[in-house]
Amino acid sequence: MRPIRLCLVLAASCISFEYAGAQASDKTQRTIGIKTQQIKVDAVCELCKKKIEKTASSVPGIKSAVWNENTKMLTVKYDVFKKEAIDNVQRKIADEGYDTEKFRAADAAMKKDSCCCHNNTKS
Repeated sequence: MRPIRLCLVLAASCISFEYAGAQASDKTQRTIGIKTQQIKVDAVCELCKKKIEKTASSVPGIKSAVWNENTKMLTVKYDVFKKEAIDNVQRKIADEGYDTEKFRAADAAMKKDSCCCHNNTKS
């Protein structure tokens, strides 16, 4: 009777350790309430990258923003409860002088910026 009880206790402890380990790793990988979206932003250089990422990150509800120079895509992570965040990001980036999927940059915004790349982004 004693060996059966010992086997049951060992089996139960192994299962509980496995379950606890799975929960811990699951919690670190979960991002509840965070959504990711990509936005095309026309820009060229490292100065543009910094400005785009800073502008996007300043919008309420935005958790992170990373612009890729090669693909011209801005990857934005945002709070799902801030549904207007993506439109606000695109609007703010356009106000800074960069075209996005939904909004076109005003010529006045491009002229006030000291970055020389704006001449390369407009056709």
